[in-house]
Amino acid sequence: MSVRATARILAVPDGRGGTALPVLRGEGPLALRRTRAALPGTARVTVVGAMSAPLGGDRLAVGARAARGARLAVDAAAATVALPGPRPGGGPAHYTVTLHVEEDAVLDWLPEPLVSAHGSDLVLTTVVHLATTARLTLREELVLGRHGEAGGTLRSRLTVTRGGRPLLDQETAYGPGAPGGWDGPAVLGGHRVVGQLLVVEPSFEEKALDNRMLGPTAVRARLNGPAVLVTAIAPDARELRAVLGRAAQDIAGPGSG
Repeated sequence: MSVRATARILAVPDGRGGTALPVLRGEGPLALRRTRAALPGTARVTVVGAMSAPLGGDRLAVGARAARGARLAVDAAAATVALPGPRPGGGPAHYTVTLHVEEDAVLDWLPEPLVSAHGSDLVLTTVVHLATTARLTLREELVLGRHGEAGGTLRSRLTVTRGGRPLLDQETAYGPGAPGGWDGPAVLGGHRVVGQLLVVEPSFEEKALDNRMLGPTAVRARLNGPAVLVTAIAPDARELRAVLGRAAQDIAGPGSG
């Protein structure tokens, strides 16, 4: 039987300069733990996988809301591995992430990589709603196959609105059944790891970052709003993390002025 599980996070100011978590609830493979935050005033939540998932037919969902003035950081204890199935009554697995960031709130969404194992079939959907003064850092890392194997089928869509207006809406597909050319020289060029870093920062209204190449396989693009998107491919997850880490440091420098 397929697994259906939902995890929910609500972060609110605690009235003492910090952030409280009145809602922190996980189900099934989505266990949530409050962990030590690196920045003062921030509540940090770590997603801990409690069982093998997602498999074919599973439907997993995570919802997080940073209320007005709250600071929330969400990460994971380990990579998420989409495994071959199906479970009885299968079909593709679905993993849905819904994020709400209210006025003057901050959300850092920094999960570990998602690994598309050979034979798996996963639909990954991320929907983000930002208030006009909200700040967001969102990282996505996709690994197409475990070591020495081809990847499964992976469809990913990221939709972001700011102040009720579209900021970003993109969809990608990899593996068997995906449109032709996804693994060709114009897309992955033989690489099997792809990722992106989205930073939304209201101060970019006054000091926008420029478009630039960040090495031979990464690019930074300014969006139509106070936001930049870094897209990169790499031969392995370690190199991708290094590229996105350097991009984040580069963005933080000029953006903080």
